[in-house]
Amino acid sequence: MSSAMSDTETLGVVGGGQLGRMLAEAAAPLGVELVVLDPTPDCPASPVARDQIVGSFDDEAGVRELASRADYLTYEIELADPDLLEAVEEEYDVTVNPDPETLRMIQDKLVQKQSLRDAGVPVPEFRQVDDRSDLEAAVEEFGYPVMLKAREGGYDGRGNVPVESADDFDALDELDGPAMAEEFVEFEREVSIIGVKGADGETATFPLGENVHREEILRETVVPARTSEDVAERAREVVEDVLALLSGRGVYGIELFETCEARSASDASGGEPRADGEILVNEIAPRPHNSGHYTIEGALTSQFEQHVRAVTGRPLGATDIRSPTVTANVLGDVDETRPANPVGIESVLAHPGASFHWYGKHEVRPLRKMGHLTVVGDCEALRDSDGLAGDARETDTEELLADARELRDEVTFE
Repeated sequence: MSSAMSDTETLGVVGGGQLGRMLAEAAAPLGVELVVLDPTPDCPASPVARDQIVGSFDDEAGVRELASRADYLTYEIELADPDLLEAVEEEYDVTVNPDPETLRMIQDKLVQKQSLRDAGVPVPEFRQVDDRSDLEAAVEEFGYPVMLKAREGGYDGRGNVPVESADDFDALDELDGPAMAEEFVEFEREVSIIGVKGADGETATFPLGENVHREEILRETVVPARTSEDVAERAREVVEDVLALLSGRGVYGIELFETCEARSASDASGGEPRADGEILVNEIAPRPHNSGHYTIEGALTSQFEQHVRAVTGRPLGATDIRSPTVTANVLGDVDETRPANPVGIESVLAHPGASFHWYGKHEVRPLRKMGHLTVVGDCEALRDSDGLAGDARETDTEELLADARELRDEVTFE
């Protein structure tokens, strides 16, 4: 375990996308420099990291070189190889966080859901699907529609296919690898919490955020979520239970459903309806998460600084929000891949309280995440003893959301 500078620590990161880029930006003020492993030359993290090793996320030689140059190892993508990370952790005496065993569990969505259910964490009903008969059994149990999911890989809606009739059964052949089926949850809103595990069992949670998806891609995150304090507290309790299940330090993005009144899958034939505001865990990411980008401007400590603090054994920072905050993702609004030439960013920067984050990707593709913008609100609204009152929360975040959407629509690609 070594560092190129005696007064600087090195964090090795498997993955050098936008998450690696923002990790490097957050690490520098802490005296931590990044070396990233990524297959794309001049990846988004490379301009702000100390160095990039060009290689696939599971490239043995690349991971070994990364471990030999780092004081700590982490990853910003679930495609890292947990077996290889375990091997280099022992060989190079370098700590890997979150724990590779946690990565292994999360990589398989079926194993993830089984582990959560076994720990008593509320999740949607699900079952393994290996063939058409399994899918037919899932439909019989859950009713239409069901959500068919690839157990491994998949993000931004990839690998998730709604099955609404027998005509959709062929979707099973389109998935790459094993699958699972999940009941289709009737939810009031999709929400999430960024949870953190630090040294000596320390944990922390950021406030509940509300996520707005379209085409199964996150478009906006609203913080605080436009829901009741009781729901927010229940979500925090569920996330604490999730954190207790996971091993290894770091930030975890925990996606949740806040249900509306609808019968659960097991009671589809006439049982008691689910209560409004029940919290179910959708998926876990063992890394900083898109829904936590608001923390850069909107919280006392960003999720990226928090992750660096956690994996390097530093004390965790405060998770309070500075003000109501909305982020909006800037996606590729093009029909085909071409060089990225964004226009309209000046409109965002001219707006009071707005910030823009460009991810440094050289090509724009349809619906590819190219950057995000954040709009912060009036921190005076947070200064009463009970936090942000419901009416004030609704008014302020609605205005911020409208502003964020209008500004986002100004950014396009020539």
